[in-house]
Amino acid sequence: MSRVFSANRMSAALAIIGACSIALAMAAGTIRADGPSAQSLGALFGAADPNESREVRPHEVGDRAVADAVEAAKPAVFSVRVRYRAAAGEQGAGAPLDGRSSPERQPRVRTSQGSGFFISADGYAVTNRHVTAGSEKVELITDDRKSYRANVVAVDPATDIALLKVDGGNGFAHVEFADKAPRIGERIFAVGNPLGLGGTVTSGIVSARERSIAAEEDGTDSNAYEDLVQIDAAINPGNSGGPTFDVEGRVVGINTIILSPTGVSIGIGFAISAETAKAVIAQLLEAGSVTRGWLGVRFQSLTPALADALGLKETRGALVAEPFADGPGEKAGIAPGDVIASVNGEIVKDDHDLSRRMVGLAPGTEINLGIVHDEEEKIVAVTLGDPPSAKTLASSHLREAQALPRPRPSDLESDLGLKFAPPAQTPSSGSQGVVVIDADPEGRAADLGIEAGDVIVEVSGRAVHTPDDISNALNQAHSRGRQAAVVRLKSGNTLRFIAVPVDPA
Repeated sequence: MSRVFSANRMSAALAIIGACSIALAMAAGTIRADGPSAQSLGALFGAADPNESREVRPHEVGDRAVADAVEAAKPAVFSVRVRYRAAAGEQGAGAPLDGRSSPERQPRVRTSQGSGFFISADGYAVTNRHVTAGSEKVELITDDRKSYRANVVAVDPATDIALLKVDGGNGFAHVEFADKAPRIGERIFAVGNPLGLGGTVTSGIVSARERSIAAEEDGTDSNAYEDLVQIDAAINPGNSGGPTFDVEGRVVGINTIILSPTGVSIGIGFAISAETAKAVIAQLLEAGSVTRGWLGVRFQSLTPALADALGLKETRGALVAEPFADGPGEKAGIAPGDVIASVNGEIVKDDHDLSRRMVGLAPGTEINLGIVHDEEEKIVAVTLGDPPSAKTLASSHLREAQALPRPRPSDLESDLGLKFAPPAQTPSSGSQGVVVIDADPEGRAADLGIEAGDVIVEVSGRAVHTPDDISNALNQAHSRGRQAAVVRLKSGNTLRFIAVPVDPA
């Protein structure tokens, strides 16, 4: 059975699809690699010696059936069986059927299943990190039913990738990652071990690309998955870590999660993109861990309404919501409201594109960012820093709305469907900003995502302290011919921008 993540804001649940056991232990540390051979690094990117390996490269497919590609690629895919220790008292398959707690208090050894594939002839392989989490033993069962013991060489929790190694072997059938991202609508097929069946092939198309999914496990721990390929090929519990191929037999993604109200496939699955996987695996092979350079800014998507309010001609780039204090971005002069339009001369499409470009850039790397600041373009040099060990933001605990005085609604408040209180009446809100103490669920502001407890900090780049400041700034944006004004909003500990229309509804 898969681990199921609640999605309080969605009608469906998000499920990691790796394990067929009742539960998976999620704690796994990074294990340093002893260092791969040049042969291993070369094999990953297609430079393996053909005399020493049996590389899986199907013939040119053209009009041939997908079956040809399946036949060529399938031998490189294996099923994964993992043994791990469950916490004392954890209920599992052996729990009493009458629902009474088991008297056993000692940790129990459990098994779970997943999928994976070889990326080199000498035994390097890939699966999901959540498949191997807490493992004592990893067993690989290949397509020809041979069994191998594999070691977990290194893991990257941020992308849910684990690197495995079968020692002492050679000549393993293996596959390569695709050189470019698949097109939406392109035909693909997945191979894996759904529900413990092993060696199962499903097919479909690429439904979408560059997906970002936030998953919450058991209502507590959360994780964000970036740059995912969405597919409609059926993948189920046990498919985690297995590959999705294009019709040329090259890996376009590593299957990792599904979106489902039941925990089984409804045709919405997600795979880690080949581009992300290659960058991560290269670092795991070389260093045993992934080190990411830190830009030190929190950024968000740029909507057409925000782009118009900022005076931009195109909806392109990543909007800086907040630079971290003393971070690389702030030291370089990046300010809230700036738009990061390019990295080293390459155009940034959106916030997800910027995130992808940061993968593989080590601390100390200097990059040139194209910035749009107050409608003017400039180049800013930034030296990436080391990610902080813990990002601690000041907590904001607002008093209950009913405990705050409710001033007489102004025209602005009536128009937006909000009620405001000055910050002096809410000390925890900070030295500036106007606190929202109530939001009409049918009002205009509610449609924009403004809620009670939010603090309006700036409008059109100017700090606001009273509702009149907000009203004056909105009127000024209207007089400049803007359809909307850029409002900087603090929700809890997060600062973000929204576009507020300046014409009455």
